[in-house]
Amino acid sequence: QVQLVESGGGLVQAGGSLRLSCAASGRPLSSTTMGWFRQAPGKEREFVAAISWSGASPIYADSVQGRFTIARDNARNTVYLQMNSLKPEDTAVYYCAGSTTYISRRQHEYAYWGQGTQVTVSS
Repeated sequence: QVQLVESGGGLVQAGGSLRLSCAASGRPLSSTTMGWFRQAPGKEREFVAAISWSGASPIYADSVQGRFTIARDNARNTVYLQMNSLKPEDTAVYYCAGSTTYISRRQHEYAYWGQGTQVTVSS
């Protein structure tokens, strides 16, 4: 079992930056694919980014490509999402998720989920 706790959300102006963190406990992250998803008000939860256990070849949603960077520190059991050039449409609750399968954009591949952290981008 893996417990995931997100932090780092908040209110930021458009064009600003935030770094989200996801701390894991209960199981080493070193063998776990990690992903970030988000859910905006009135919308379905969507994929944002994912990274394999080795950290190689992360994948991103088209909407965040070039602005967001996912990274992991297996020694600290932590995954990060650096978000730059934020836009009002990035406003959402951001969720960290873990999977024991290969890197994927599909939510059902992820067995472990955090409670989420709110990101609000003002225009």
